[in-house]
Amino acid sequence: MNHASDAQGRTSSRHHRPRLLVVDDDADMLRLLSMRLGAAGYQVSAVASAEAALAHLDIERPQVVLSDVRLPGKDGLSLFDEIRRRHPALPVILLTAHGTIPDAVEATSRGVFSYLTKPYDARELLDKIAQAIALNPLANDDQRTDESWRSELVSRSSRMADLLAEARLVAQGDASVLLRGDSGTGKEVLARAIHKASQRARKPFVAVNCGAIPEALLESELFGHVKGAFTDAVSNHKGLFQAADGGTLLLDEIGDMPPALQVKLLRVLQERAVRPLGSSQSIPVDVRIISATHRDLEAAMAQGQFREDLYYRLNVVTLQLPTLAERREDIPLLSTHFLSLLAPKYGKRVSGFSPEALKALTLAQWPGNVRQLFNVVEQVCALSTTPLVSLALVQRALRTPSVQVLSLAEARQRFEREYLVGLLKMTDGHVADAARLAQRNRTEFYRLLQKHDLTPGLFKSDGAPDADIDPAVAAE
Repeated sequence: MNHASDAQGRTSSRHHRPRLLVVDDDADMLRLLSMRLGAAGYQVSAVASAEAALAHLDIERPQVVLSDVRLPGKDGLSLFDEIRRRHPALPVILLTAHGTIPDAVEATSRGVFSYLTKPYDARELLDKIAQAIALNPLANDDQRTDESWRSELVSRSSRMADLLAEARLVAQGDASVLLRGDSGTGKEVLARAIHKASQRARKPFVAVNCGAIPEALLESELFGHVKGAFTDAVSNHKGLFQAADGGTLLLDEIGDMPPALQVKLLRVLQERAVRPLGSSQSIPVDVRIISATHRDLEAAMAQGQFREDLYYRLNVVTLQLPTLAERREDIPLLSTHFLSLLAPKYGKRVSGFSPEALKALTLAQWPGNVRQLFNVVEQVCALSTTPLVSLALVQRALRTPSVQVLSLAEARQRFEREYLVGLLKMTDGHVADAARLAQRNRTEFYRLLQKHDLTPGLFKSDGAPDADIDPAVAAE
């Protein structure tokens, strides 16, 4: 079967056509590719440089990037490296008129999806694009009619889009997943979404907070016990591992698990069997483990508080959830979504937020992240007496100052000063070394220091004066 024609037939029948981003500084080639791919059923955005491509990715996410290798400024491989850093699941296909075997080997070894030499074969190119889309979970999600697996994760953030794409990929296998993120960022919600997107979706999803259950009870809660195992064990009890058999078990706040239980958990993961308290028999279990933490497990390992062997058993794949402050574009969407859920609960006919109230929500600091936002929306919903939530209600619920929005000039000034301070700290106050790192000559670098009232000698660990001061600059 021809993959390309099959893909074309599918895409033409769907409301959402797959989006491609094409990057080439040759205007004729860009026009030709856009026409051919558009005729094949794709939505095509065309740009002439790597910089323009990166700017486009901040606005709209394609399913595949198709780029020439030779570009002005950043070349195609540099563009790929930046895309991989920002959007790990986004496939990139490279085209070049200067293809060589070493280039192809380098490109594929670095993770480029495919590498084709101009003049390219149109059928082969369409096949590669179809294959890339088939393997790209974000693309598939855009075309799915059932997106219930991620229904609780309301977002328009590109950062969350990348996270969901990775989560969708991870869900297809059985690898253990470690979810990292501050409290309130939605780790359990993401774990549940991974379960729903997996082959285990029809089996149980069980969550346990390892820090909320006393150590004396946690072992029985996880592994179960038999009658008579301890004073209050009046009957056999299946633990959460058995309750989740065939499905997914979320070990939330895994960093708070007591060391003695870490040993027993490791044995269960290795043997894929649990031994209830008081029993001499092991019971096989088939459970996919997702763990979550807001703690720094690497620091806990260094301090002997978390077992290294257990860490590597749990941390096969890591997913990092952004804070709410890192996805501010989602705040209006989440606020409105939560309001629509909560209004019926309180019997309120609240239709939305006033513009001033929504602005205050967007600018708030949100140390408690999405959980705090939900609580704030619930409070204003409960107290609201008008169809639109007022600014006064939001300010009362927040009880935290809003973040300062800097002008571009102020933000640039602040970044420049922090950058210079960082360089001086790294080089122990040696201006020549700092100037080399900044790729500026010493005279120019001194002027920058003077502009920000920074004295290099203050950054020297021995407190000695700066020995490499340029006399000409000092005289100025």
